[in-house]
Amino acid sequence: MLYPLATLEADKLNAVQALEQEIGRPVVALAAVEADTANLPKDDLKKLQALEDELDVVLVAVRPS
Repeated sequence: MLYPLATLEADKLNAVQALEQEIGRPVVALAAVEADTANLPKDDLKKLQALEDELDVVLVAVRPS
């Protein structure tokens, strides 16, 4: 399961913003996405981690559907 940022309709965004105001903290909305992660050989995993470091992002290798 992966959790990218959710796209919210106006009423849902308003509810999140109201909660942020109430608790005094930012809130991030995430959406669940079904995905099977791939088992990578060590060399491929090192390549993926190197690119993560270079791009300053999190990368996830998934199995083709």
